[in-house]
Amino acid sequence: MNYIQISIATADAQLQEVLTALLSDMDYEGFDQDSQQLNAYIPASLFDELSLAELLTNFSLSFTKSIIEKQNWNALWEASFEPVVIDEVCVIRAPFHEPNKEGLLDLVITPKMSFGTGHHATTQLMASAMKALPMENAYVFDFGSGTGVLSILASKLGAKQIVAVDNEEWAVENAQENNRLNQVDNVKTILGSLEQVSATNFDIILANINRHILLHYMPSLFVKCVVNGQLLLSGLLLEDELIIKESAERVGFVYQETYTLNNWIAMRFSKA
Repeated sequence: MNYIQISIATADAQLQEVLTALLSDMDYEGFDQDSQQLNAYIPASLFDELSLAELLTNFSLSFTKSIIEKQNWNALWEASFEPVVIDEVCVIRAPFHEPNKEGLLDLVITPKMSFGTGHHATTQLMASAMKALPMENAYVFDFGSGTGVLSILASKLGAKQIVAVDNEEWAVENAQENNRLNQVDNVKTILGSLEQVSATNFDIILANINRHILLHYMPSLFVKCVVNGQLLLSGLLLEDELIIKESAERVGFVYQETYTLNNWIAMRFSKA
């Protein structure tokens, strides 16, 4: 499968974040940002040029596009992928980087056609928040696992068993490869969505997806979480905080904390 990369020239960091949220709702699956532009990626079969143009017209913006063939994906990310240091938690790096020497957990990620290299604020928020969770011997669910980076981190933080699920075949294959790279053998990666996961006894649930999916599946996430379990959510902007909090509390979760980075948030709840 080929991907379309669209590039939007804007130096406005806050506008880049708004566009990322809007494009996520239009099936764009990955993003990278710099001081001058936002790049977004979508499977070629899902690309709707007219809808994109209409969206950007509202902001007086235009875009350029290019096709990224599957075999060229590694060349693209290798050209720009630098290790990500998440303070006091881990270093996320590629296989061609030297191992870190700072005493942090070492995570090796080859993203292929999946997303989750640690560069996005939501991955960093999730990883940072995970350090404080009761991960030792926990049964963990990673909903929307992508590269598997959060599952791998959970394993290295002491989780006993992790179930990871993603609805893209290449993401599942990639996560399994990354598990092997990290010598992690306690992650079961499933192709599908939450309906394919029958277990209802997870101590910790991780879900870095987007607001609409989280709202849709909130009741099911509550069912799958044990009493006194923890729910950690991201893929959310600051303006999503209230609606997510209301949705989680409506089904029975208890709000605990919000973490913020660059207009993105992660939220932690417990099941009383």
